Amino acid sequence: MPVTELRTPRLRLHPIDAAEGERIVGRRPEAGDTWAEDFPFDGDVHGVRAFLGATAAHGDQRPFGHYRITRAADGLAVGGIGFKGQPDDGRVEVGYGLSPSARGHGYAAEALTALLDVAAGHGLSRVAADTTADNVASQRTLERAGFRRVGVDGDLHRYEVLLDTPARPARAR
Repeated sequence: MPVTELRTPRLRLHPIDAAEGERIVGRRPEAGDTWAEDFPFDGDVHGVRAFLGATAAHGDQRPFGHYRITRAADGLAVGGIGFKGQPDDGRVEVGYGLSPSARGHGYAAEALTALLDVAAGHGLSRVAADTTADNVASQRTLERAGFRRVGVDGDLHRYEVLLDTPARPARAR
């Protein structure tokens, strides 16, 4: 199934394939890859490794795969965002990360909102995410994207957004 690039006012979310994933994990850009100086960071590599494992085990994951986050203004890859597996019972989990140079600009919440649109467009009702107790910036990002904390499990804060509620922020186009 063809999956097109997702666009937000400031970002392009490009659905990666296994070949691009291998380049990211290996930190080996090829001609045409335009990466910020600090991309990929360790979080990107971790997320893409999980995507590659799922792809090897189950085939193409798109549209519930991994997306490279690229700033529209300069065309540089600055992070990644993706689904942690295929939907199950109307629910899917997401994860994301930005290179240090791209943090603090609202890009993660903007990218999250685009993924919520993908999930809603495929009939899902809930999207989950988690973050550690000390990652206050990620907690705020999730809340800006419409998530609410639904529990705490040790050091892990669990979040969820219901896609059929009017409280979810609309995506700016």
